[in-house]
Amino acid sequence: MRSLFISKISPNSAFLLSNFRFRIPIAALRSLTFSSFHRSPPPMPPRMAMVSHVDSDGPLARRLWNKCRRESIFSMYTPFCVCLACGTLDVDTFRHVVDQDVHFLKAFAQAYELAAECADDDDAKHSINELRKAVMVDLKRHASFVKEWAAEGGKESPINPATVKYTDFVLATAFGKIEGDKGLGNLATPFERTKLAAYTLGAITPCMRLYAYLATEFKGALGADHGNHLYKTWIENYASKDFEESAARTEDILEKLSATLTGEELDTIEKLYHQAMKLEQEFYCSQTVSQKTVVPLIKDHNPATDRLVLFSDFDLTCTVVDSSAILAEIAMVRAPKPDQTQPDDQITRMSSADLRNTWGVISRQYTEEYEECIDKITPPATEEFKYEDLCTALEQLSDFEKRANNRVVESGVLKGLNFEDIRRAGERLIIQDGCFNFFRTATKSENLNVGVHILSYCWCADLIRSSFNSGGLLTQVTIHANEFAFEEAVSTGDLVRKVESPVDKVNAFRKILENYGNDRKNLTVYIGDSIGDLLCLLEADVGIVVGTSSSLRRLATQFGVSFVPLYPSVVRKQKSLTEETECSWKGLSGVLYTVNSWAEIHAFVLGCEI
Repeated sequence: MRSLFISKISPNSAFLLSNFRFRIPIAALRSLTFSSFHRSPPPMPPRMAMVSHVDSDGPLARRLWNKCRRESIFSMYTPFCVCLACGTLDVDTFRHVVDQDVHFLKAFAQAYELAAECADDDDAKHSINELRKAVMVDLKRHASFVKEWAAEGGKESPINPATVKYTDFVLATAFGKIEGDKGLGNLATPFERTKLAAYTLGAITPCMRLYAYLATEFKGALGADHGNHLYKTWIENYASKDFEESAARTEDILEKLSATLTGEELDTIEKLYHQAMKLEQEFYCSQTVSQKTVVPLIKDHNPATDRLVLFSDFDLTCTVVDSSAILAEIAMVRAPKPDQTQPDDQITRMSSADLRNTWGVISRQYTEEYEECIDKITPPATEEFKYEDLCTALEQLSDFEKRANNRVVESGVLKGLNFEDIRRAGERLIIQDGCFNFFRTATKSENLNVGVHILSYCWCADLIRSSFNSGGLLTQVTIHANEFAFEEAVSTGDLVRKVESPVDKVNAFRKILENYGNDRKNLTVYIGDSIGDLLCLLEADVGIVVGTSSSLRRLATQFGVSFVPLYPSVVRKQKSLTEETECSWKGLSGVLYTVNSWAEIHAFVLGCEI
């Protein structure tokens, strides 16, 4: 039954599946979350949680920031930000952006002035005026900064069209020109005026938070290695306690001004906030970087000579829940009651009570034996990467997985599942935010020669097909997984076995590449989350780990595998890149890259635009 069902499920989760009464109808499968399963969701910093003001707790600005995680990550992975982070950014490019900051600050000062005039609360008015004073101080401080970095002759850079878009947007908001809001009128009442002040703060706050976030990420990526950084002053200014406090004050005022707003008005603030973040992302994407860069990964891709091959696991990599739990749910919901007579012309099935008990026994047995197997194959720690030893160890795990699947088939728990139930469940599977968009963007690009392959232990490939079909991707991806055997659209309980183990996965990985041939240079990316993906992750040119599987890290590190966050790795590679060198991403390096979201994968591999 594999890491298919319980290898990704803890003893507590096995208990859940064996004791839960499974009264949830198929239509309610959406309510299942990571919390039911082996690995808790990846620990996400505030920017990583996709939430909305209508269903989350916490300050409004924090919720809005969380919802714009994609824009913040895409900004961070732009060539401009990566080069700035590592200190190799061309000076002329940096000067240009420094000059743009003046236009931003002037627009903010004017917008704050207008917002203060609208605020009817003396405290709010005072707070906004203090923000304006801080901007004026920043303008004076920035003048000396601009002078320090000014080009010879003191010639200023022309204003960037992306700068104009953002500053025009902020000022239009401050003047009450807000698309879709017909309730502002002539600002006749104090409430209407206060609402406009809140809208203005909603358009400014994202810029403040994004600058603080980016500088903090840059500083974190550099670690102790920033003493001689060319742009150290810029980074330390925006990563400073003072700037963080300034950003937090802006957010606090937004919170106070929004306290009495209706749900519809809060939606308007959300739209303004999101629009501001998109304009910020556009600003960073628009900066021209003349030097060689390591991002995006496909920057030098030539469809005539290159091929990008994307591989991904499915369960808990693409999905929020494990498909095995979904199949168990279907089986138990559709199982006959103990006193129910089954037609002679249909496949005989266990009663719901017997099925539930059998699942419980299999689950507990699998969990216990899986942990024993992992303990048995885990060697003493070594700093040297020992791939062959790891392969040998995972052959033992592969044998175990196949024996476990034998038990599942022999138990009969997979008998009688209806194809239509499976199809509908696949359509309703909750997919990780950004996953399908990544594959859709890659496969629809005319500038890429790309192949996408899903390698999964899933017992039923039709569940995966249905899921990708619901995302409009079925014809763009090739799915490699096990199949249910069906008779007249009802499962017989047997499996057509194709991918049952880590060894099966890596053999399929190699076979796919072999079938592509040598007519083009292949760049391979594998995205996974568990021990079953380990060999493929290591053999790919870039192995990306999503989630926080403790068993994966525990086993892999004992064989000398290193797990490093992707962004700091990109910054380090950029720092070492010169016009004479090439950035190489090679398999079997013993290094795997960790991410918190599919947005990171998308930004790294494909960039803002392709």
